[in-house]
Amino acid sequence: MEYLEFELPIKELQEQYDKACKIGEESDVDVTNTCKQIEKKLNETKKELYKNLTPWQRVQLSRHPNRPYTMDYINAICGDSFLELHGDRSFKDDKAMVGGLGKIGDQSYMFVGQQKGYNTKTRQYRNFGMANPEGYRKALRLMKSAEKFNIPVVTFVDTPGAYPGLEAEERGQGEAIARNILEMTRLQVPIIVVIIGEGASGGALGIGVGDRVLMLENTWYSVISPESCSSILWRSWEFKEQAAESLKLTAKDMKRQKLIDKIVKEPIGGAHSDRPKTFDTVAKEIEKAFTELKKLSTTELVDQRMEKYSNMGVYKG
Repeated sequence: MEYLEFELPIKELQEQYDKACKIGEESDVDVTNTCKQIEKKLNETKKELYKNLTPWQRVQLSRHPNRPYTMDYINAICGDSFLELHGDRSFKDDKAMVGGLGKIGDQSYMFVGQQKGYNTKTRQYRNFGMANPEGYRKALRLMKSAEKFNIPVVTFVDTPGAYPGLEAEERGQGEAIARNILEMTRLQVPIIVVIIGEGASGGALGIGVGDRVLMLENTWYSVISPESCSSILWRSWEFKEQAAESLKLTAKDMKRQKLIDKIVKEPIGGAHSDRPKTFDTVAKEIEKAFTELKKLSTTELVDQRMEKYSNMGVYKG
């Protein structure tokens, strides 16, 4: 288990607890009371620490190396029913964007999401979760296929942004993202968006338009990352914590501004601390959202979605 800098008090208590339990196992010394005291202190420290997280600490948790990624959710939720689909039928298959058909219970869904890597080799293979234009075109192809067969769409957002390379711009990165936003606003099937990690800039918006936008508790959603914001405003990354505070990028901020529909609670310690519970919670939230949306006619679905996004950013003085 890896710990972030602000989690060090938990790490120390966990090590003490493990050592005390080991002594009890390897000797005749009764350490039951000691273990109980340390465990109580550990649980209290966790509750206090995670109850008062700063925006920057939530950003750090969203990037935790043990945090589950898109394929972890899909494999856990769908099991053997998932069939991955590849390619944009134009240029190539973008490994940073994954998608395919899968089932939750008896209901089929088209799943689409950004995928990050677990080590240096897979991070390079997945381009650090930064999709090229062909990734967004693949996502759109899958969503249009879902529309054709009346299958609801679920997208998992987790990206530091769309790939900013020269070749991506040459192949129409901006157009690909804009096309996705346009097509998703009028797609004639339910769209459920789940922000599971980083939701940065147009890279997130390219698959982020939905009837229901759910956001896990320790994730962020913003036009720019705190580091990039800091480097633009202060010419240094040293002010990233201040930038994170000013950007209002946490789930609570997004809900307050009515940019998302619901905050999905995570286990104490983050999504990675209890993966099975996280997967189960997300699956239930997807089912709940679809149960509400399937009651709407196609016209009502699209009209409500269009109205929802038209009202964003409206300010009355």
